[in-house]
Amino acid sequence: MIQNLNRLSFQPFGMILPNMPNVKTWEQPWHTVELSDRSAPAWRAADELWLNCDEGMAVLTLSCDGVIYHDFYLDKMVKINAGVYFSVTAFREYASVSFASPKIPQELEDLPSKKELHLSRQLKVEKLYTLFYQEKEPGFLFSGESHPVVELTYVDQGSLHSVADGQDILLEQGDVMLYGPNQWHMQYADIHVAPRFMTVAFDVGDYDLSGLYNRKFKSPQKAIDLLQKMLREQERMDRYSADMILSLMSMVLLSLLRRMNEPEDTLKSAHCLSNENEIIRRAQQYITTNVRNRLSVPLVAQNTDVSTSYLTALFHKHLQISPGEYIRRIKLQESKQMIREGTMNFTEIAQILQYSTIHHFSRQFKEKFGITPSQYAKSIK
Repeated sequence: MIQNLNRLSFQPFGMILPNMPNVKTWEQPWHTVELSDRSAPAWRAADELWLNCDEGMAVLTLSCDGVIYHDFYLDKMVKINAGVYFSVTAFREYASVSFASPKIPQELEDLPSKKELHLSRQLKVEKLYTLFYQEKEPGFLFSGESHPVVELTYVDQGSLHSVADGQDILLEQGDVMLYGPNQWHMQYADIHVAPRFMTVAFDVGDYDLSGLYNRKFKSPQKAIDLLQKMLREQERMDRYSADMILSLMSMVLLSLLRRMNEPEDTLKSAHCLSNENEIIRRAQQYITTNVRNRLSVPLVAQNTDVSTSYLTALFHKHLQISPGEYIRRIKLQESKQMIREGTMNFTEIAQILQYSTIHHFSRQFKEKFGITPSQYAKSIK
């Protein structure tokens, strides 16, 4: 990637000079070099050397050791130190530069290969086929399937058994697992557990994700935030949402790959320095376990061994919502499960979930899901 010329970044190689219109009246003879974007002539400065771009757009490539090179956009006059390796090339088709030095620089062979001057993506989610948030009944069983695309499962609440390649792995809240193309897999929940989880089916072309397949990961909070943003984009679905969802999914995978490749001592150090993610997980677990009881932010903070203000700050930082709003969302999700069970009326559900009135419950339900509790009950019959 091309860097900007500034005093700090250029310091190892020389200095940036102020604009001087009469620079070519100096005593040193000036030499002009015509450049193209197909070759990269290289030199080693035999003495101090002044360099300026006359026409077009030029890229200056510099190295102190002839091994590691740095690319700069040559939009200012520079003075290069003696002994520095340098090369200039046209950024687009044609450019010309001029230089002056007490000694002619030593001409070298062209750089072995012209580097790409731009960032390019290695991993790219090319197509996304399904994006489901699933709320299942206790003892849920999915009998299994295989398909030619990659699938990610993220457990948002409860727990879920994943069976693939002869392994039965229990995924708990916050866990992620990926299944490879054509890998048969099944999922089920324990008889008393009603899991809520997210599944995404996608394609990354030729990129190799095999290191992630059939492994349980404790998802970094960043990946959880990205998955939640994908769901919000799915609800929004404007002209930009498809690109947003694909980009967010790429970032989810990159965060998992980075996590997988981090040295163990780095992970331990990070854990010692900050347990913010663990605090949030404990708070989420407490809220989920006690969703049918009266909940408040101070009560959750007390049972997570942190102050109310610190818990609020962490929720805003990592989830972009307050703990109070998170409690409200979980209670409303629980109300949908209770409606599906069909053993209580709406008044009883509102009372068990600690709503002040049935009207308060119905109003919040419609604000969240766009339909009333009675409309939702009819839709699932």
